[in-house]
Amino acid sequence: MSVVTRVIPCLDVAAGRVVKGVNFENLREMGDPVELARRYYEQGADEVTFLDVTATVEERGTMYEVVQRTAEQVFIPLTVGGGVRTHDDVARLLGVGADKVGVNSAAIRRPELLNEIADRFGAQVLVLSLDVKRSPRTRSGFVVTTHGGRRETDLDALEWAREAIERGAGELLVNSIDADGTKQGFDLELVGMMREISRVPVIASGGAGDVAHFAPAVRAGADAVLAASVFHSGQMTVADVKAALRAEGIDVRQPGEGSGRE
Repeated sequence: MSVVTRVIPCLDVAAGRVVKGVNFENLREMGDPVELARRYYEQGADEVTFLDVTATVEERGTMYEVVQRTAEQVFIPLTVGGGVRTHDDVARLLGVGADKVGVNSAAIRRPELLNEIADRFGAQVLVLSLDVKRSPRTRSGFVVTTHGGRRETDLDALEWAREAIERGAGELLVNSIDADGTKQGFDLELVGMMREISRVPVIASGGAGDVAHFAPAVRAGADAVLAASVFHSGQMTVADVKAALRAEGIDVRQPGEGSGRE
């Protein structure tokens, strides 16, 4: 859908530090979220996503202080998810500098939350965060999970995505739990199926391990590509990914080309 493909580093945060594991397990510390976000901004990232991966499990709110410090130093759109339960939580995050808010578990418990957020703030603020696993129990073969992939729901991933869009979600962040952290490439089938049913942008997440993995995700239908550990470890930079995409004929922004906040 988008003319220009976005490259988005993702910072999975627990206890104020960036962490990463495989299939959302065996988390290890990767650094300070503010420092890493600033590094990616300087590398030419189009956006930065923060996901507080333990907020829902620990039944607490998200990391407002970290968001505020990041927004003061990083001048590209900032998406924050994890622990968002009400539209007042969204208001508070926007107040400390977030541009968009990702919602997952709370919307599954009470889908009307999506309507409330979209009605109050606009669809452009609302990102449906989908942690998806393959499952023979659903029509599409993909099931929605919650609590950082720890709990399976009874929701078919495609049917839930359709409903969320109807309720006002302005973007889908589609993370493959099966591929997450494996560095074997994005789940192209999942990306393609989401593209077919979505009239809003689709962000592909989970599985990036080489610069060659990103272009196939875009061709499968992703409007944006998101990765975490390959950036945190220094295995590749945002600039490396953009160069690889550009070499494949995919349009990406140069640093400073207008992806920043108004």
